[in-house]
Amino acid sequence: MTDFKNKEVWFVTGSQHLYGPETLKQVAADSARIAAALDKSPGISAKVIFKPVLITADSIYELCSEANNAKNCIGLIIWMHTFSPAKMWIKGLNSLNKPFLHFHTQLNRDIPWETIDMNFMNLNQSAHGDREFGFIGTRMRLNRKVVVGHYQDPEAVDRIAVWVRAASAWSDAQSMKVARFGDNMRDVAVTEGNKVSAQIKMGYSVSGYGIGDLVKAVNDVSAALLKSFWRICFRL
Repeated sequence: MTDFKNKEVWFVTGSQHLYGPETLKQVAADSARIAAALDKSPGISAKVIFKPVLITADSIYELCSEANNAKNCIGLIIWMHTFSPAKMWIKGLNSLNKPFLHFHTQLNRDIPWETIDMNFMNLNQSAHGDREFGFIGTRMRLNRKVVVGHYQDPEAVDRIAVWVRAASAWSDAQSMKVARFGDNMRDVAVTEGNKVSAQIKMGYSVSGYGIGDLVKAVNDVSAALLKSFWRICFRL
């Protein structure tokens, strides 16, 4: 899969209403800044789309439902900018059927020890919020990718980029069709495969076809098209 131009990863931020409107406004601005930085990274192959900050169980569930139904969305990057009580994430995460990455990061690379105050603390609760979210992900036994590091750290960005490519492959697999010609030899264990399990676990359909179907398809290919195919394969 090489065409990523329509693929989207949604950047989702958690917080709560108790911080107040001014703090939440800054949370949104900071989150948009990080999402934009990831979107501009040449290593990340899909578009990174900033989504509004989530502060209630209903808004979390609605976004997860929206992601499930969004054709171009291949997964979520989730960050707790401040402290987001994880109990309100349960319903949404239970409904989510797209991959997600939990990003442990913060806006500031360094802590301003000389000027730190409660206002700064209220705007920089990632250490607490990400631990809370990490707990609920583990408690729910959810499969997810966890990346720890500053959002401008090349190593952290590279790990996100690898996950984006894997999420793209997963997305393609959901509509992929696999053909098995001749299917399996009777009663031979190493050539047998459970097509039902493959579709349940991996999303793609596996269908068996006779060798005669393959012969007909090959015979229908024009000589010019076949020549072009071999040129592409062997770069002739």
